[in-house]
Amino acid sequence: METFQRLESEVRGYCRNWPVVFDRAVGSHVYDETGKPYLDFFAGAGSLNYGHNNPELKTSLIEYLTDDRIVHSLDAYSVAKREFLETFEQIVLKPRGLDYKVQFPGPAGNNAVEAALKLARKYTGRSTIVNFTNGFHGMTLGALAVTGNSMKRGGAGVPLDHVATMPFDNYLDGRTPDFLWLRSLLDDSGSGLDKPAAVIVEAVQGEGGINVASAQWLRELSDLCREYEILLIVDDIQMGCGRTGDFFSFEEAGITPDIVTLSKSISGYGLPMALTLFKRELDVWEPGEHNGTFRGFNPAMVTGTEALRRFWSDDSFAASTKAKGDMVAARLGEMAAEHSDFGAHVRGRGLARGLAFEQDGIAKKVAAESFDRGLLLETSGPEDEVAKLLPPLTATEEELNAGLDIMADAARAAVKVAQP
Repeated sequence: METFQRLESEVRGYCRNWPVVFDRAVGSHVYDETGKPYLDFFAGAGSLNYGHNNPELKTSLIEYLTDDRIVHSLDAYSVAKREFLETFEQIVLKPRGLDYKVQFPGPAGNNAVEAALKLARKYTGRSTIVNFTNGFHGMTLGALAVTGNSMKRGGAGVPLDHVATMPFDNYLDGRTPDFLWLRSLLDDSGSGLDKPAAVIVEAVQGEGGINVASAQWLRELSDLCREYEILLIVDDIQMGCGRTGDFFSFEEAGITPDIVTLSKSISGYGLPMALTLFKRELDVWEPGEHNGTFRGFNPAMVTGTEALRRFWSDDSFAASTKAKGDMVAARLGEMAAEHSDFGAHVRGRGLARGLAFEQDGIAKKVAAESFDRGLLLETSGPEDEVAKLLPPLTATEEELNAGLDIMADAARAAVKVAQP
């Protein structure tokens, strides 16, 4: 550890909760340098939906590299990009009736969000973006402005302007009708809210606490945006690529966003890649108006193409994810019932799940006790009140049950410490 403590910035985070040196990873397991295995219910914060070093994706990557194919191409044309775009169109877009243009904005999710916000403002000529309580969209300044977490926002060092924050689904516990506040502000010329360029939303808030927007709420939001001629941006960076079951998290609601952001598992292998998708009429960019050096990382396109072909050519993978998600939810429900005195309850969709506690500190203790027992998971929510599960979608039922057994033991240990 001495090397890391001496040379690496204090900004490092995950290593503080997992104080080992990792070395190898296969499927749903990672191994530290001593060879100790850990079940991974973190999956690179959702970047490894198909597990670590998926053999089919690895084979395509190795063959590409050993054949001296192009790796770095900025936005020049390449065979790898053409194959990715054609595959994405045939397997993802056309079956869902989506006519989106595809932008490669850079290597990370925040690049996709920044491009989405900039494009919305350019197209509409308006500056305000509506975001939602507990939303998380990235750590660069534009993305951070539409993020709710006060600690992360405080790191900006400058005012984060041109945004208006509204309550997410069920934020007010049903005491106020959905969108009453937003509609009131939009209809009142004295409200102080300039007509927004766009609304940005996650169908399931990952970092915000595994908060799920209902299909009805999303449909009403889509209708409101259409009524007031406001663009709808769905941030699917963590919840896309099948995390909630369907390829896109918004499919269940039957809506068609104007703009969609993807990253994390779009490469399939944990390689950096991001996409900003938008309706064809929104493509008002001038050549080179939004660019970046690493927006043409061809190895990620190669593994992304293989992932789409292998997992999304039919509906079986989505059905499997939903079934596994139901099983995980049932097991978490048993844990919640066992610890109801601490306000334990279950959140989530698909294989994005969480066990939330009303008492401070328990979820963090569950994560720590899980690590000690060989399971990696993180916490989420504004007070780290949720023990968050993002296992690989390829995890077997045996692996899921093994991890949940560990988590159940960890929860018992955590509440035992928390008892007065």
